[in-house]
Amino acid sequence: MTASSPPGPEMLRRALAAAVRAPSVHNTQPWRWRVTTDRLELHADPDRRLPYTDPDRRDQLVSCGSALGFLHVALAALGAGHEVVRLPTGDRNHLATVRLTGAAPDPADHTVAALARAIPHRRTDRRPFREGVDSRHARAVLGEHAARYGATLHTVTDAVAREHLAALEDTAAREVRARPGQAAELLVWTHRYPGSHDGVPAGSLPRGAPWRPGPDLGVRFPGGSLPARAAVRDEATIMVLTTHADDDPARLAAGEAAGVVLLAATALGLATCPLSRVLETSRTRADLARQVLRTTDHPQLLLRVGRPQDDAELPETPRRSPADVLLH
Repeated sequence: MTASSPPGPEMLRRALAAAVRAPSVHNTQPWRWRVTTDRLELHADPDRRLPYTDPDRRDQLVSCGSALGFLHVALAALGAGHEVVRLPTGDRNHLATVRLTGAAPDPADHTVAALARAIPHRRTDRRPFREGVDSRHARAVLGEHAARYGATLHTVTDAVAREHLAALEDTAAREVRARPGQAAELLVWTHRYPGSHDGVPAGSLPRGAPWRPGPDLGVRFPGGSLPARAAVRDEATIMVLTTHADDDPARLAAGEAAGVVLLAATALGLATCPLSRVLETSRTRADLARQVLRTTDHPQLLLRVGRPQDDAELPETPRRSPADVLLH
């Protein structure tokens, strides 16, 4: 992507092709887009929200925000000056309008533009990680990217806090699993029909039971075909994105921060895996903020970050084409 790329609709289509590679809860890709001559509209797709897993649609807003973050990175790399208006109308599903300004990009976008090279290589790695993030520089870089969108990136470093977090995950898992319809919802998105270009395929899920028995972080997906070392301890660093507010704009902004943080981690050679299960019950989400993070902010997403089991690039999860997500 370079500043010499064509203007207008073609530039927007190229940026959109990058945006739809963003991660989303269960790879639902819960977004729709409208392209005009000088702008893109981002809309939440109500048919792709997870009503049992995500009753307050926080996961959907964060997922759509991650796509908006990828779009920002792509436009910056294309040399396209642009402005973003979030929640521009009274329609709660119309999440943002991104308009090309015809001007040079904001100088602050230079650092973000460099992350575009990471877009084709970012993966969600659900295997245990062999190392966490010890580098203060790396943590600072990730935190600075989050702050640009008004989010704060906390790192859970204390052993007692991590044990408490694992216990909260276990509590949340029991409550979420007890919801009528939740198991069927997970089944739907891990057993997609051929050619669906969404959901979590077997090739993205670890084979067998690679996790050491006991509480763990993240959804226990069905066993897949991805090779993984058996019964190992996950050494990932746990990071939590929080926002001061807890409304739709804050959740969307947290998603933007998450998308860019994930790309920055990929650029640093780190593996990542977004997590949200502990946030899917009001009690465990509140306890995470108060008892683990010691903050009055609102947790919006957790991230496992660290060194992967090996250096081989994971298979890409399926994506719908830009043409499949367009509103006409």
